[in-house]
Amino acid sequence: MARRIHVLPDAVANQIAAGEAVERPASVVKELVENALDASAGSVEIAVERGGKRRIRVADDGIGMSREDALLCFDRHATSKISVATDLTGVRTFGFRGEAVPSIAAVSRTTLETWDGAEEAGTRIRCHGGRIDEVDDCVRRRGTTFDVRNLFYNAPVRARFLKSVSAETRAVHDVVTALALSNPAVGFVLTSDERVLLELSSVADAAERIGQIWGEEHAGTLVPASRSADGFEVVGLVQRPDAARPGVRRSHLFVNGRPFRSPELVRAVERGYRTTIPQGVRPWIFLYLGVPGDHVDVNVHPAKAEVRFRDAGRLEMLVERAVRDAMDDEASQARFDTGPGPGTPPLTVRERAGEGSPGGADASGRRSEAQMALFVSAAGAGGGAARSAGPGTEAPGGTTPGEDGRPVPSLPEAGGRRPRLWQVLDTYVLVETRDGILIVDQHAAHERILFQRLMDAFDAGGQESQRLLFPLTLRLTPPEVAIVEDNRSLLSKAGFEVEGFGGDTVLVQAVPDPHRYFDAERAFREMVHELTHGSDLVRSARNQHERIAMTFACKSAIKAGQKLSEAEMQELFDQLFSTELPHHDVHGRPTIVRLSGAELERKFGRA
Repeated sequence: MARRIHVLPDAVANQIAAGEAVERPASVVKELVENALDASAGSVEIAVERGGKRRIRVADDGIGMSREDALLCFDRHATSKISVATDLTGVRTFGFRGEAVPSIAAVSRTTLETWDGAEEAGTRIRCHGGRIDEVDDCVRRRGTTFDVRNLFYNAPVRARFLKSVSAETRAVHDVVTALALSNPAVGFVLTSDERVLLELSSVADAAERIGQIWGEEHAGTLVPASRSADGFEVVGLVQRPDAARPGVRRSHLFVNGRPFRSPELVRAVERGYRTTIPQGVRPWIFLYLGVPGDHVDVNVHPAKAEVRFRDAGRLEMLVERAVRDAMDDEASQARFDTGPGPGTPPLTVRERAGEGSPGGADASGRRSEAQMALFVSAAGAGGGAARSAGPGTEAPGGTTPGEDGRPVPSLPEAGGRRPRLWQVLDTYVLVETRDGILIVDQHAAHERILFQRLMDAFDAGGQESQRLLFPLTLRLTPPEVAIVEDNRSLLSKAGFEVEGFGGDTVLVQAVPDPHRYFDAERAFREMVHELTHGSDLVRSARNQHERIAMTFACKSAIKAGQKLSEAEMQELFDQLFSTELPHHDVHGRPTIVRLSGAELERKFGRA
């Protein structure tokens, strides 16, 4: 009987392998740029024509290759990155499979030029469809150039699945952007059909790189985030809630310097933003994870865009806490500053976070090796450092810890007394600080206070209420009555004692007393209506406790237009800075806007 199983020819096997490692022109760019980075390149130049379909050229100034190594790199599973299987644990290089170059060569016309600085001449190799046709000398500076033409010329089925030139160009741009963000010390130039798309010089950290790519205006909306535990580290930059918008999200994650995708970690980031942004808003995030090598598997797929974590839950919690800490930082509050004046250099992460802050450093005050390697120079500085200062001492960034350890803006002393506060338009409270003016939205601030108070009360068994001499008799719709019945226990803990009175009527026997302007009936009706019919606020809550607390805070807080006494303003100000997230209300709007002294000087032409 004839044999049915046979070994595929190398050319066919390489084309099949290329289907995994080389999906589109962007895959080729990714593999070749990663090889350049592994070769210690200080600058990388990428040029594509027709989105990479016609031509891809990647040139670097790395260590280069000898002729023997250059020939070997076209063989499958030939690599300088690992030798034995155990080397895969904690592998720090981008490449390690030895599949990229032979896979690319199998589906294109590829020319390699390289010189390692040791041999008398460089090496040029021409390869067509996986077959080496020509090897000769060439003159080249130290480094390597790959010139890939007519991608998928011998795999027409694959070529037909490529997208438009503009779509493929965008994909290449995204790949180079991610690698540039993970390697700020390397210069990158990307051109498309001789048009420069990116021209990035070497910079010190991720903040400067972000400014290069998207501009200082966007980079200035980012604040440091940092958290570490048990050998795991998260450092990076996340967007201030007031600057976040719906639509396109710039979301970049890196583990041990490698870009990767993880919807689970993005959701953890969103949980960290909880109660600081409205639903549908998509803040920018740039997070660099340091994970022990034996806790992450990067050998999941040839494209290496997905990784697996041995303790994913712990990492998600760390990311969520890092973002939550960043929201608790004074740097996350809204500012009036319109940017640096003429001749003023753009702010770096270090300057935005507060130079010299110990946040994110180890016990000796030195920043960890992993943090330094992740190129984020001041992640974690700010609020966490302020809370660690002793009572009565000024913390970094012009804040002074209160009795509970939370940072309160440093107020100038006036004859031993705190300065008076002003109410403007019966809506905003102004207070002078040592470096400018704070403007507090009284309704937004009170929302945050009432939310925090009720959430704490839920943990303690509920908040106090006062019994009414004459109960409120309220007619509701059938769905609203059902919501009240379903949430009677939580409403009781919120201070509303409710019982059915038959049909569509309920009796409210007791109500909370959050302030002297509180309208209990109006607040209760509005709460029940929102809980019944839903809203962005209700949908953004994590659980029913948060939904009740959010709606209570929103409907019960002091309204805009309510005149306050100086004592009430002072109490509002003090209570706001005893909450967990004083800079944002439950809708994600800012509670405070800072007008700095420098901005005042610019406005009046005194800068």
